[in-house]
Amino acid sequence: MKHPVDVHVGKRIRHRRWMVGMTQQQLADSVGIKFQQIQKYETGMNRVSASRLWDIARTLGVAIGFFFEGLDKEEGAGLEADLLANKEAMDLVRAYYAIPEAQRRRLFDLAQVLSEAA
Repeated sequence: MKHPVDVHVGKRIRHRRWMVGMTQQQLADSVGIKFQQIQKYETGMNRVSASRLWDIARTLGVAIGFFFEGLDKEEGAGLEADLLANKEAMDLVRAYYAIPEAQRRRLFDLAQVLSEAA
């Protein structure tokens, strides 16, 4: 049976991997394991050891605490958690942050106007 903490940590690994545009294979190669093991971590099927989580955090450029953020309020996360699990939404967020800040602000303002008009 999957432990809720392992599922949460796995989701956070997948979320960060998507944010940096890395494949499971690339992450696996970087930490010296097979990509199937990354799949098992991301689904919570396998528990990530402390040393492996350290390697993953270093590779993904985050502190270990990143993987536990939001854990205490996971029940209330609902929509946010679903949104972060959506690859299209994550691709959109990554593309959004690749836009220069001044243009990004104008795009954000446009999106707000369009959402209010809908």
